[in-house]
Amino acid sequence: MLFERFVFEMRRAVKIRIYPDAAQQAQLTDQWGAVRFVWNKALHAMSHQWRVHGRSLDPKHDLKKLLKIAKASRRYGWLAEHDSMALQQALINLGKARRAFFEKRARYPRFKSRHGRQSSYHCSGRIACGMDDSGHLKGNGWITLPKMPGRIRANIHRPIEAAWGLKSITVTRSKTGKVFATLLFETGEAAPDLPKVIDEDAVLAGDLGLASYMVTSRGEKIANPRHVARAAKKVSRRQKALSRKKKGSSNRAKARHSLARAHEDLVNARSDFQHKLSRAMVDESQATGLETLRVKNMMKNRRLARAIGDAGWSAFAGQVAYKAAWSGKPHVRIDPWAPSTKLCACCGVRNDSLALKDRVWTCVCGAHHDRDINAAINIRQMAITELRATGYSVRRGNAGTSLEAA
Repeated sequence: MLFERFVFEMRRAVKIRIYPDAAQQAQLTDQWGAVRFVWNKALHAMSHQWRVHGRSLDPKHDLKKLLKIAKASRRYGWLAEHDSMALQQALINLGKARRAFFEKRARYPRFKSRHGRQSSYHCSGRIACGMDDSGHLKGNGWITLPKMPGRIRANIHRPIEAAWGLKSITVTRSKTGKVFATLLFETGEAAPDLPKVIDEDAVLAGDLGLASYMVTSRGEKIANPRHVARAAKKVSRRQKALSRKKKGSSNRAKARHSLARAHEDLVNARSDFQHKLSRAMVDESQATGLETLRVKNMMKNRRLARAIGDAGWSAFAGQVAYKAAWSGKPHVRIDPWAPSTKLCACCGVRNDSLALKDRVWTCVCGAHHDRDINAAINIRQMAITELRATGYSVRRGNAGTSLEAA
């Protein structure tokens, strides 16, 4: 079992939509091009050194010092016209991607294209807008960026405390052409203390699956929305339309934009579902528990890979974890080898003959089990055991409310 306790500085990120004018849009495009250029050049140098000379280069340490030399040269002097911190951050990000590859957590870094998602990081800037009735920053306002002409109009749809300190601004452009700014704030707030006494009935656990997205320890089954299957026809139709268009034509650009919108709608629908479900799970419990799935191994099943990727279990588990930490509630991750499915929740006898096709089964003690509900109850019991082992007092309490509304 893995007991998760986040130790972090209280920071808040708010993603807002911004509306640059023609001159600002051109400047942002040049900024993204410079960041992309630095990434691609550094990736080429890193790959060439390893392939030809067998030497490993770290972009953060070995190539970062060359950026200053490049900006002073005649050939690459145009890089000095852009925010230096954004260019340095591109090398830092490439170093993280390289390290993730060698740690076998990700694939080898790839070259960036001007047709994909664009982003740049800025550690300085300003934000301003009006205040609502509660004294929070909210409404139409503006942001400023280094070496960017004028103020960029912004729609701040979420309330922001006036006392928060702006730490950084990350400007991104989606494939559909929408421009967003992610504002990272230092709140100055202390991380909430975790409680020492927890009601046993208020511990909520979930078993993740495909037939049902999640089955809770209270017996509730959350239906799997299957976003990819729902959007498959629309995506396929727009993909075929794109393939028929002549390369370089304006109609192909329109078809590419239409396809990107279909994918963006799919991603937004999945994210909305996961955020609402994770928020309901945390709010309606005093402690949460989830199983740890080895999604990378499960994706090797070619029959289920698309459905597993669509479910996004890892993203959902991460959302539950950080929302529980923000709310000051413990979150427990169960060991992936724990026999949550084959163990009888009534007597504890293990049924090793249980197959994947068996959705219901009867224990030797006479208890009749639904496979998924039994697994969720076992995950809850394992979470309670882990909470008690880490010093929490778990006592009998009142049951929480239902998640069906989520």
